[in-house]
Amino acid sequence: MDEINRRQMLGTLGGLAVAGGWIGLDTSETVAAPPEDEEPGKPKEYILPALPYDYDALEPHIDAKTMMLHHDKHHAGYVKGLNETLAELAIVSKSGSADVGKVRSLTDELAFNGSGHVLHTVFWSNMAKNGGGAPSGTLARFIDRDFGDLMRMKAQLSAAAKKVQGSGWGVLAWEPLSGRMLVFGAEKHQNWTMWGSVPLLVLDVWEHAYYLKYQSDRGGYVNAFWNVVNWDNVAERLEAARKLTA
Repeated sequence: MDEINRRQMLGTLGGLAVAGGWIGLDTSETVAAPPEDEEPGKPKEYILPALPYDYDALEPHIDAKTMMLHHDKHHAGYVKGLNETLAELAIVSKSGSADVGKVRSLTDELAFNGSGHVLHTVFWSNMAKNGGGAPSGTLARFIDRDFGDLMRMKAQLSAAAKKVQGSGWGVLAWEPLSGRMLVFGAEKHQNWTMWGSVPLLVLDVWEHAYYLKYQSDRGGYVNAFWNVVNWDNVAERLEAARKLTA
């Protein structure tokens, strides 16, 4: 395979990875199983994944009421919006509509709700009861290589999350073309990211993620987040994402 085609293939795979966000995830938890009589190959409907722990598992760092509302209301809303948008886009496609305004509106909704579903699905599994501490093995080595050490990476990701203008995310991602980890401060869910990058560790800094407990103290919430990070999950995501570079 020549180098141009190889790069195109990697870019496509990376784009699919970040768009679907399923690197390191069991897709049965994020899309519904099709009925037995459904035609083969038909796209599946997205579903809300169950939390991998109880609502109060992350206390005192993230409170149970916030987790319940965040997962059951906010994330569920993105899943509902995603499926409804896809259904409307299917109607538009079949009708051959040339309504530019409607198509623009629906594609905006697709990016917003789809990215929200992806990042929240990663977010829940990025955390664990009795989390925190430090990574080891390959993940630790790559953090040292790309950021200097763990403290520098945490400082960079924390700064990116704290300084997001309005609502958004701090994201540690794997960039498969260059084979390195990068940090982004993503506005909303879908803005200010890099195509092809695969999310490894994400931190939600929309106000609904922390306001009940931390009020306007986003910084306090970001600092507390490091006490619940599931480094094993981040390491699993890295191992899966690195295969896109081979």
